[in-house]
Amino acid sequence: MTAALAPPTTVLDPEVWRARRQAHEQRVDSWLAPHLARRRRGEKHPVEDFLFTYYSYRPAQLRRWHPGAGVVLRGADPAGFGRDYRAGAARVTLDTEGVRARRAESIAWIRRLLAATAGRPAQFGCFGMHEWAMVYRQTQEEVRHNAWPLRLSPERTAAVVAERGVRCSHFDAYRFFTAPARPLNVLNPTREGQHDLEQPGCLHANMDLYKWSYKLSPLVASELVADCFELAREIRTLDMRASPYDLADLGYPPVRVETPEGRAEYATAQRGFAERAAALRARLLDALP
Repeated sequence: MTAALAPPTTVLDPEVWRARRQAHEQRVDSWLAPHLARRRRGEKHPVEDFLFTYYSYRPAQLRRWHPGAGVVLRGADPAGFGRDYRAGAARVTLDTEGVRARRAESIAWIRRLLAATAGRPAQFGCFGMHEWAMVYRQTQEEVRHNAWPLRLSPERTAAVVAERGVRCSHFDAYRFFTAPARPLNVLNPTREGQHDLEQPGCLHANMDLYKWSYKLSPLVASELVADCFELAREIRTLDMRASPYDLADLGYPPVRVETPEGRAEYATAQRGFAERAAALRARLLDALP
């Protein structure tokens, strides 16, 4: 005997939800195919593979389509969507209350972080120095992406960090700083203080919208998860173009943040990403109870 379904918010006929699912799969496949091909060949890409290695969401999970909470799918089989879906009268819907109850603590933590971040003014004065702090006082052999050369010598790279200073508010960037670079940061980010420091101009905070979206899946539609992935992918590109690495041979011309012109270019792109992230952050908050 199936459980009674809650009154639907949206009812999708088979041709509608199947078209949405196919469009999502095709969109995601354009990102997955090159990554999976490189993985089969044993190749690594410092830009394009980052979202698949740094974050825990597997390619198959990103590809799988979910309609989101409050959507009823006519003519669907719950076995094709996962354990959190319920069937009744030739239709399928997400067990929204069950998912929310099981993930209540995580949802509350994410909601609080998103709301706190949205409520702060955006800061645009970091100029990407977090990536430079991750290689500060390291040799070419010691840096994380040592298959790719630094644009400047280790000495000049360190001098740029010392000249510009570091103003990183994001714990998950700060924790990768080299030990000598950490005292140079004007803040001391911690996991416990993340809700107090995260701000909407930060590239990594905006990239992490992808993480929060997939942690909220299947409560949020897969299209929103893909939108957050797409933004994170573009942010990662800027992040590495503005980094100390020379990735020109991969097709990434540098944003030379060690110069006034490069800093202006970086801040302009950062503002654009912040605007797009604000809209995505609002959509995520709208999807939360």
